[in-house]
Amino acid sequence: MGICWGSPSDDQTPSTTGQLSSSVGISQTTSNTTSSYGSTISGNSQFSAASGGGEAYSNGQILPTPNLRIFSFLELKNATRNFRPDTVLGEGGFGKVYKGWLDEKVTSKNGSGTVVAVKKLNSESMQGFEEWQSEVNFLGRLSHPNLVKLLGYCWEDKELLLVYEFMQKGSLENHLFGRGSAVQPLAWDIRLKILIGAAQGLEFLHTSEKHVIYRDFKASNILLDGSYNAKISDFGLAKLGPSASQSHVTTRVLGTYGYAAPEYVATGHLYVKSDVYGFGVVLVEMLSGLRALDTNRPSGKHNLADWVKPYLSERRKLKNIMDSRLEGKYPSKAALQIAQLALKCLGPEPKTRPSMKEVVETLERIDASNEKPKEPRINSTRRAGYQRGQKPLHHRSPLQRQHNGTQSYQLPQRAW
Repeated sequence: MGICWGSPSDDQTPSTTGQLSSSVGISQTTSNTTSSYGSTISGNSQFSAASGGGEAYSNGQILPTPNLRIFSFLELKNATRNFRPDTVLGEGGFGKVYKGWLDEKVTSKNGSGTVVAVKKLNSESMQGFEEWQSEVNFLGRLSHPNLVKLLGYCWEDKELLLVYEFMQKGSLENHLFGRGSAVQPLAWDIRLKILIGAAQGLEFLHTSEKHVIYRDFKASNILLDGSYNAKISDFGLAKLGPSASQSHVTTRVLGTYGYAAPEYVATGHLYVKSDVYGFGVVLVEMLSGLRALDTNRPSGKHNLADWVKPYLSERRKLKNIMDSRLEGKYPSKAALQIAQLALKCLGPEPKTRPSMKEVVETLERIDASNEKPKEPRINSTRRAGYQRGQKPLHHRSPLQRQHNGTQSYQLPQRAW
């Protein structure tokens, strides 16, 4: 997440280096309230003309205005026990995320009331107001079972906070790449369930009357509830899609190396199907158990998508990159079908990639086939060193390369 204060437009010459840029310049629509920033929250959202009110799409809905609760800073301070360190769920470039309990005057030691996740802006963070505002505008109006629910916000003096539903199982990233006894490998059927849910979330965004391009689809932004239902989170980089007469919008290059589509990195041209490329990368991560980008891997294997493409078209080759933590317990036909779907999603040209509607239909057909995971003859331990290596960074913006051994800005254990 990154911004340039006072930047008038996001439609500028793209760059992979240099100054930070505004990701989404839209106005908040909750009420006409003046803050200590000296600006007024207006009722002029770019969604208004496009979506036409509360239209429902694929069991979801776009609301005419954000339907959010406005919290006081004191409420959230009490909910998180004065932002105590032992309530921290994770930390990123925006700031820290805390576990909190609402609707209780006195919070017990073990916590009581409604459990929430509270994201608090770090006053020294370069990610701030505009992306906080984008989150309110987009996630405050988008309602779908596979999008994380934003419950409310706080804008008081210089304090910016967001309040989300609590996601008990944390991020997909943590389940795929986390270490320690508390992190259990995901079974094949759970992986497929997560992929279908995340795909349905993207399909909803792409099939609304005014397309929404998510722009930062990755494992750390897929959160899981107590039943492993997948929900897409973090809309700070989301952008309204192109008009009917255009194929793309041009923006500054923001996002995460390894997941970003090649045409976007090269030109700043952002397509709806740029999200499909990111989904393809997550498909490969789910199959292989390997990170999208990891400089600990040997030369030529740092970028996962580029490395594994030759392995995705044949069952015999695919076995060489399958996640060893599955211990061979996966249906080989279904795995190959997902690998071939990933190959289509990773197509070099946006027009050759499937739509998210087609992706959802393919995944649902694979699921409906009900192919049972096979029992392996032997347990494979190959590539274990790569899978449990040091975590690379996911710098948010401008889009830049990840380097191991420096500060991480992702939230590997967040649960919101």
